[in-house]
Amino acid sequence: MHPKQMVLLAFYICELILKLIMAQTITRGTNVTKPGCPKQCGNITVPYPFGIGSGCAFDSGFEIDCNIYINGSQKALIGKYNIEVYDISDAELRISSDFGWRCYDSTGALLDQDMVSITFLESSPYSFSALNRFTVVGCDDYGSILGPNNFEYGCNVSCTSKEDVMNGGECMGKGCCQKQIPKGLKYYNTTMSSTGNHTDVWSFNSCGYAFLGEADRFLFRGLPDLGDDLTVDYFYERLKATVPIVLDWAIGSLTCAQALKREDYACRENSHCVDSDTGLGGYRCSCNTGYHGNPYFNQGCQDIDECADPSTNLCERICINIPGSYNCSCPDGYTDDGKNDGRGCIPPYSVFPWIKFSLGIGIGFISLVVGITWLYFSIKKRKLIKVKEKFFQQNGGLLLKQTISTKEGGVEATRIFTAEELKKATNSYANDRILGRGGNGIVYRGVLRDTRIVAIKKSRIVDESQIDQFINEVVILTQINHRNVVRLFGCCLEDEVPLLVYECVSEGNLYEHIHNQRGEGWLTWQNRLRIAAETATALAYLHSFASMPIIHRDVKSANILLDNVYTAKVADFGASRLIPLDQTHVATLVQGTSGYLDPEYFRTSQLTDKSDVYSFGVVLAELLTGLKPVIRDINDEQKNLADYFVSSLNNNLLFQIINRRVLQEGNLEQLQKMAELVKNCLNLQGEDRPTMKEVAIELECLRKLTGVSLSNQHGQGDNDHDDLSDLYTVPIDPYGNTPNSDSSHILHPTYIPS
Repeated sequence: MHPKQMVLLAFYICELILKLIMAQTITRGTNVTKPGCPKQCGNITVPYPFGIGSGCAFDSGFEIDCNIYINGSQKALIGKYNIEVYDISDAELRISSDFGWRCYDSTGALLDQDMVSITFLESSPYSFSALNRFTVVGCDDYGSILGPNNFEYGCNVSCTSKEDVMNGGECMGKGCCQKQIPKGLKYYNTTMSSTGNHTDVWSFNSCGYAFLGEADRFLFRGLPDLGDDLTVDYFYERLKATVPIVLDWAIGSLTCAQALKREDYACRENSHCVDSDTGLGGYRCSCNTGYHGNPYFNQGCQDIDECADPSTNLCERICINIPGSYNCSCPDGYTDDGKNDGRGCIPPYSVFPWIKFSLGIGIGFISLVVGITWLYFSIKKRKLIKVKEKFFQQNGGLLLKQTISTKEGGVEATRIFTAEELKKATNSYANDRILGRGGNGIVYRGVLRDTRIVAIKKSRIVDESQIDQFINEVVILTQINHRNVVRLFGCCLEDEVPLLVYECVSEGNLYEHIHNQRGEGWLTWQNRLRIAAETATALAYLHSFASMPIIHRDVKSANILLDNVYTAKVADFGASRLIPLDQTHVATLVQGTSGYLDPEYFRTSQLTDKSDVYSFGVVLAELLTGLKPVIRDINDEQKNLADYFVSSLNNNLLFQIINRRVLQEGNLEQLQKMAELVKNCLNLQGEDRPTMKEVAIELECLRKLTGVSLSNQHGQGDNDHDDLSDLYTVPIDPYGNTPNSDSSHILHPTYIPS
């Protein structure tokens, strides 16, 4: 047998099975006909108010014709319209569907077409149900459905290849589209058109189709192995066999309230009236709860004996049927309601232990709540532990443990804090505990259990490729023990980002003191020299530490912290940067602060210890001049302090830019040597700069150098500055503010050399 014939045969079999199922699923109230009238037409049961033949229906609109064919088969037809009926239920009919089409040849010429038009007269009990959908199938078609009152819905389908066609899903426009119709539609007709007359898709789709049918029965098929809805003969047979049109039906055009007043009211005893929801009026009848049968006949709705079937009642012992319902009772001597879902039947002489029962229920409920709560928190705790373990491993915790275990004294030097410990130390990272914010994270003030005050820094998210470098730097920094380096006590790896725990330095940073944000009363020339020497010593120590030198990368006055006795502490290096040093050839890894950044490093991306020397030279220039690393000239253009300082020195204008207090307290030799040291540090060629060790030695020598201050050389005391006028030109406030007692002595030349 040809495969196509096998497919058609399968559909005929499906149609027969479908009709058998429909015959077995007739709802309550449709199993009785008028006496003497046929009940069946083939496999279709025809219940009243419908009837087969004249006089068997409620009126002529409900008459069904039963056609008998030569082969003995029977088909039920709506008499006036010669439309086959598949099923009749309480509120609906299912009838055979029809469809329209337009077919083209390969050149785009129209071969054949047929449009659908189905009409039910206004007086008929039928209208098209909203369970139907108007459907268009094809790949180059537009179809529309038209009805009364200028009702029109259009639907467009398109597809360029077989692969575009959606298979087995909703109709969304690729090969198939659908539109819902309104309730109460009495007639419709279809029209179709095509944009390209199927010339682009003719190889797999030469026709377009339009039809109305039950939405739940139509599942579009676009693949040949499942049956191709884009093929006309196959599509026609499948549609007729499986996709009916659903009709709503109702008696007359009156509402229930209106029909009750008429003699021809159709609903009989033990039934009630249901208004049609089609918007056309009319009503149907339904048996009351507890009754079944045909509500259109006298005594048609009969009482259901719920007691005959134990599954239809809730009685525990005795069931008593009553019209429309039933009652439950208990044998003599038994008490209570006798229902399975109630209190049942209690034996005689037994007293229900209400107190014990209530106590047991209460204890059981409390136990249940406690158990669920315990289970919830246990699961939550387990998830939290897993998350912490994940972060610990992700942040290199196992590697850190392994590393410190192989280093002598590492366990004592390095401490791994828990997330809960640091959360408690910072009061859950409260805003009032924030010490500062920066590009690398937020620093919080924390108090550990041993009452130590620490600074806890939340770093940025660490790239997995940087974990090894991060761990190595943490281990090295925790072993550094230098009085001028902020000590790293340890870290926490149980959070999404690493948390670093430093010693807390109380008096802010050098930048704040130089630029009068905390007051500079203590910041004498000797203190400036001391801080510079301490910082240089710390940086020299880092550059030469063990076999792995540490390059700070961001030396600036803001990263030089001061403790309660104003001792310098270098901070924010090593682990806080989290960028491997072996990637300095990548331009995007250049890192630093504007005004402090080594121009050679910026230009070549080659990071060396001389980059720190350049940045430290800018810090020395800040200490000498009191100016910020980036300043503005008289034309309001930004200039680097480094360029400005070197230019002033080369043009013999040094004493015009030095801080007035420094001039008063420092001697000429100290200032000149300090200026030369700054100039050497700021050399554009890194190889021409001194090392930090050489800078530290030079600064220590300057501290020991004694001599007469410039103010004493000119014969005046601290409060008389007039005789220093030969060292200055016109005073200019470098900050653009009104000069105060601390900054008014800083004077600039009338122009800034480029």
